[in-house]
Amino acid sequence: MAPHRSAGELVADFASAKALSVAEHEPDALILASDTLIECDDMPLGKPHDLAHARSMLRQLAGRVHVVTTAVTALCRVRGFATTALSSARVWMKPLDPDAHERYLATNDSLGKAGAYSIQGPGADLIEGLEGDFTAVVGLPLRVVAGLLTQGGMTVPVDVDSLYVRRPYDNWARFSG
Repeated sequence: MAPHRSAGELVADFASAKALSVAEHEPDALILASDTLIECDDMPLGKPHDLAHARSMLRQLAGRVHVVTTAVTALCRVRGFATTALSSARVWMKPLDPDAHERYLATNDSLGKAGAYSIQGPGADLIEGLEGDFTAVVGLPLRVVAGLLTQGGMTVPVDVDSLYVRRPYDNWARFSG
């Protein structure tokens, strides 16, 4: 990744590129695309290449705070509608516990996840706290998505605010944010 660009800039470009690639085939559709990156020490962290890389990422994050940024792009080529919104949250990881890390890595849950963990899965056991939108850390910030759908002319059939009150998804209630 380009170290001279922020995670927010990179992730916005990634989400936009995903939406554009789908819109080429579906120009009439309202396309939603998202991407998520971690930023620690002003360096973006994406998905690990393998378990060794995941182990290295988790060690880098252990006992520290980092920022998770998810970008969501809404795009409809025919209507000339395109917008990208960002949502970020600060996450505090628990101090390094090599046994806990190895147990987590053995689940293979770290593969395919920005920063090598998933807050909605067993990776939540590595997290001490969260400040911000839990769903941004999951990778699809629901308030942002609802806002983009509304801007794109769609009706959102779910009361998103009630979801944030109920926190019905795995591990959401564990983290205030």
